[in-house]
Amino acid sequence: MSLRRIAGHRHLLERLAHAVARRELPPSLIFSGIDGIGKRSAALALAQALNCERPVAWPDANGQDGCGDCGACRRIARGVYADLVVIEPGDSGTIKVDQIREAIERSAYRPFEGRRRVVIVDEADALIGEAQNALLKTLEEPPPASVFVLVTSRPDVLLPTVRSRCQHLRFGALSASEVATVLTRDHGLSAADAHAAAAAADGSIGRALGRDVEGAAAARTAAARLLSSAASGGDPRRRLDAAKAMTAGAAEREVLAEQLRALSSLLRDIGALHANAPDDVLANADLKDTLRSAGRAFDPERVVAGFVAVDRAIAALDRNASPKIVADWIALNI
Repeated sequence: MSLRRIAGHRHLLERLAHAVARRELPPSLIFSGIDGIGKRSAALALAQALNCERPVAWPDANGQDGCGDCGACRRIARGVYADLVVIEPGDSGTIKVDQIREAIERSAYRPFEGRRRVVIVDEADALIGEAQNALLKTLEEPPPASVFVLVTSRPDVLLPTVRSRCQHLRFGALSASEVATVLTRDHGLSAADAHAAAAAADGSIGRALGRDVEGAAAARTAAARLLSSAASGGDPRRRLDAAKAMTAGAAEREVLAEQLRALSSLLRDIGALHANAPDDVLANADLKDTLRSAGRAFDPERVVAGFVAVDRAIAALDRNASPKIVADWIALNI
């Protein structure tokens, strides 16, 4: 995947492409951010941009990117390129000093077939202290044809001396729409399922893929039904009927907790619409018409009250309150 095709992080990716084109890329980099937002993909795409056989101009960035289709790009994507070294934690969950020493030794030689050798240390926070110390001199005086990229969700675990020798790029969480785009484009999810999973993923593609997608979609549907029922009037019977649907299933406590989180997300979007926020900040942008309709009944004051009610309901579930009682309570108090 080329830099241009990675979801989100436009500013950082354009900076990388620009540095590649001008041959000003720092030799030691840290890519940090929460899990599942594309940091490792960005490191591999950087390796493609540096070694592509048919590099492509990226005019918006005044930069250079990989084509994604040549032999070098395809092998880098598969992790079988001669001038790509990827270091990951072993069975112990750590990265040992021997792994680092081997990578340092390989980086000392000229690239075998490409222009630059790229060493990616994935989950770099798993580096043991001895391994980090072994890296220090190489990061300070890297071989001229090698680039080191440390990928981590916990940069503070790295030694200050390691951090100080690297250019640090901080990757932010993705928007829900960006996560949904990747889920539909690269993983074949339907638009509805992708948006439901993305809304509950807190900006992480990895987190969205690790979810029960059908469960997330069902939870959001149930939450939207309750929201519409609450917005349409004060008839308590209709609200309690909606509450019944929220507690169906064997694992009703877990199901209800997910539905409450979905309800919180919907309320958050209604608040954003009241503030005239753009569509790309909405976690449930595909339900915009439903949200606008509910927003006529949920003024900003009621949205805040709804948030408070949902928080109280989730806290009650955590204290082992009956899911049926919690569902009925939230239906009557939202």
